[in-house]
Amino acid sequence: MQTWNFKSVILSLVFCFGFCLVYSCKNNDGNPDPIDTIDTTGNAPTDISYWITKPDKTALLKKQNVSLLFGSTTNSFPSLKVDTAVTYQEMDGFGFSLTGGSAYLINKLGASSRDALLKELFGSDSNSIGISYIRISIGASDLSSSVFSYDDIPAGQTDLNLDHFTLEPEKADLIPVLKSILQINPSIKILGSPWSAPVWMKSNKNSVGGSLLPEYYDVYARYLVRYLNGMKAEGITLDGITIQNEPLNPDNNPSMKMLATEQRDFIRNNLGPAFETAGLKTKIIIYDHNCDHPEYATTILGDPEAAKFVDGSAFHLYGGDISALSVVHSAFPDKNLYFTEQWVGGPGNFSGDLKWHIQNLIIGATRNWSKNVLEWNLASDPLYDPHTNGGCTKCEGAVTIGSSITRNVSYYIIAHASRFVPAGSVRIASNVPANLPNVAFRTPQGRKVLIVLNNSNEWQSFNIEFNGRRAPTSLAIGAVATYVW
Repeated sequence: MQTWNFKSVILSLVFCFGFCLVYSCKNNDGNPDPIDTIDTTGNAPTDISYWITKPDKTALLKKQNVSLLFGSTTNSFPSLKVDTAVTYQEMDGFGFSLTGGSAYLINKLGASSRDALLKELFGSDSNSIGISYIRISIGASDLSSSVFSYDDIPAGQTDLNLDHFTLEPEKADLIPVLKSILQINPSIKILGSPWSAPVWMKSNKNSVGGSLLPEYYDVYARYLVRYLNGMKAEGITLDGITIQNEPLNPDNNPSMKMLATEQRDFIRNNLGPAFETAGLKTKIIIYDHNCDHPEYATTILGDPEAAKFVDGSAFHLYGGDISALSVVHSAFPDKNLYFTEQWVGGPGNFSGDLKWHIQNLIIGATRNWSKNVLEWNLASDPLYDPHTNGGCTKCEGAVTIGSSITRNVSYYIIAHASRFVPAGSVRIASNVPANLPNVAFRTPQGRKVLIVLNNSNEWQSFNIEFNGRRAPTSLAIGAVATYVW
């Protein structure tokens, strides 16, 4: 038997380790990653951790067991350069709409299942996805089980003093769920959006379509103030409200048409002064509809007397191009921008939905100055219920709540940002090599977060470059990765 001395053993181990590091570094899927070059500068290397979702679902927000190292490597790969010296907007967060139907489904779970799901969605530990922003409807949305407002009275009557105003319809599900969420994340931002004014204030006296009659502008402003103060009395403070969900869509149930000039006049003459009188700090956010009509927002912002009450504009992307947000930003750079809704139509197409939403929303909206990104519906059941008669019949939730809980594509779309980019993070500069759309952030703790999509039809190798040092990596076709260092 051969005798080994201690020095020989140590040298052999070092050699074997070096051989494995250089020649055998593979990712979780057995595909070789680019080789990290040994750092000869004398500086300690910096590890990059990363999480991947693949379009074939073989990886779902899966942390990789390979750490990428910054070094002085030289290769022919394109470099994705991240620069913390160039900063853009501060982020308010990422999340979903907590519809009335979502609240109902969550609230009917058993206590332990409900608590576990809410902690997974809204918590801050490594087992949570860290949702930091939610949108709720003021009154019913089309994903409520029935149509209601907070002042429903018999046909033909009016209630100018709001004597019949009540938040009772929300006390069964929405308010209890919101209180549970606030216990988990007291700093979560909440945005409220009405789908319609009470029908007695409308031109057609119907929950579908119609417009807010000018003679009720003042009472509707007081209605919204009453709502905000009532929610605050329940321990729920809203960060902002939009004036009307999809004001150019009169076909949903409920819905209400409101032209830009009408919204401008309502804010300038009624809602803004009512908020001022009530001492409300809740943000007033305009538009809340598609990117094909940015002139809706600029019409209101172009009126100084209305604009002084307005924090910013909100957008959806069922029409137009996400670059419309930058059009509004260029015209009014002192006003904020928000992305507040995009649905996934069930049963969905995981690979296609993942790619489109990551590219256009997580990356596209934030690179066009949005302070948040919200997907539409937090929860649905296996039949895409609840919804109103005439409401959305195919809106897939981030989670499906049935006999078990299933996590769907929008869960992972949002989680790739929400888990790693908390409120208060700042978007920073990054270039965009061909087929590698991306966005970068610096968190309040000083971490850098880079979200990258492989938009090509082949594996993509590239370098992450920071402060002149490079870390090679690669992504499968259609995959998205979040890198953190």
